[in-house]
Amino acid sequence: MASMLVDLDVEGLSAEVNKVYKPDFSTTRKLYYHVKKVTFAKFVASKKVPPACENSSPALWHCCGQSFKESASIHRHTANSHAAEIHQLTTETLDEMLQQDHSEEASINEGSADVSSWIPDTRHIPEDDLVKGPGEVLLYYCYCRLNDPRVICEWQKELCLKLQLTGKVRVATEGINGTVGGTKTATELYIKAMLSHPTFKIMQVQDFKKSEGGAACFSDMKVGAYKEIVPMGVDPDIVSYRLAGIHLEPEEFHKEVEAFVENQSSGNDTILLDCRNFYESKIGQFSQCLAPDIRKFSYFPDYVDKNLDLFRDKKVLMYCTGGIRCERGSAYLKSKNVCKEVYQLKGGIHKYLEKFPDGFYRGKLFVFDDRYAIAFNQDVISECRYCSRPWDRYQLCSTDVCCQLVLSCTACRERGLTACCHACQAKEQNHSDVSFGGLSRREECECTMSRPRIPKDTL
Repeated sequence: MASMLVDLDVEGLSAEVNKVYKPDFSTTRKLYYHVKKVTFAKFVASKKVPPACENSSPALWHCCGQSFKESASIHRHTANSHAAEIHQLTTETLDEMLQQDHSEEASINEGSADVSSWIPDTRHIPEDDLVKGPGEVLLYYCYCRLNDPRVICEWQKELCLKLQLTGKVRVATEGINGTVGGTKTATELYIKAMLSHPTFKIMQVQDFKKSEGGAACFSDMKVGAYKEIVPMGVDPDIVSYRLAGIHLEPEEFHKEVEAFVENQSSGNDTILLDCRNFYESKIGQFSQCLAPDIRKFSYFPDYVDKNLDLFRDKKVLMYCTGGIRCERGSAYLKSKNVCKEVYQLKGGIHKYLEKFPDGFYRGKLFVFDDRYAIAFNQDVISECRYCSRPWDRYQLCSTDVCCQLVLSCTACRERGLTACCHACQAKEQNHSDVSFGGLSRREECECTMSRPRIPKDTL
């Protein structure tokens, strides 16, 4: 059954059949490729031979009478010599999953699902455990087909209310993207609820990135249905996450960056690309990266379009906070057919820093909550807006009608320098006695309006 669905020529179906069944075929293919990745990884792991003793040479992989010292070599060998075997194992696993889920098909039909059936029973848990004690923040995403995102939104609202979580969750027909904070008891229940939902069974525990924090990191809980789960401004049906670049595990990405840094002086054909916003890369980034001066991820496509020559015939190593922007960003870059290769950091900077806190990423990791940044090392790579003292702690501009972030050190703030730019600072000084109670907060001010939307970056 699984192999039939995976190999079926969906585009060749009649219009009527295609319209009715294509979402199901696409979902099965998505699940197939996920299971294939897991099967491939398990196959490679089974060929690994650990070192004989602690001080001996690194572990090797043995397969088909050959020895492999590098992970890339065993991966190529497996892909070239064991493709049929991997496909067979994958389809067998997928068939078992499809058969197991057959009885749940009614509940997967989101239009008629009772969301209460997906809410965990917390009667055995003391109420205080959901509001007191150690806390954390979860960051995650999952690309999968959702027929009715509104039902998933209702479930998320009830789930987070039940667990007393705060944060933000974006839902679309292409999947879900969220960051939530609460006690560790609550976040553990949240993960279990997500993994037990029929639609999100393709997720794994390690897909949830964890950091210290809690419900106080967010002002409230926001859940909504959108066109995209990450706002790039390009129709997901035109540039899909399915066209993303090659995913590299943190260890693989680390080796690539190491080679890039070592060869930088002699010149190379590699670009280390930060696809985050300028205020994120300002306080933390990989060594010798290209960090576009863009204010929103929705500017990234325009940046690529205006700077295609930067990427022509280049090998691109792309990264972002948790990996989700790279899924669509790498797909967009690949669609231009100018790069030699496009790779992305699996799990983003977050997963990399868990493995390499003192690696090639220096400074803080910006996060979209009231913490603004989390630290894995002690480096400070940015400076105060006013005195140029090393500083990387963001605060909101003090002008009531501005929402920009400002790096203003303690000494400068004590002097009253608390705005994001000189224009806002002048407003703050000239109109400190004026109430802005009736005005809505603006997203931009003079300093952001004067920033080139698509700058011409140079390497």
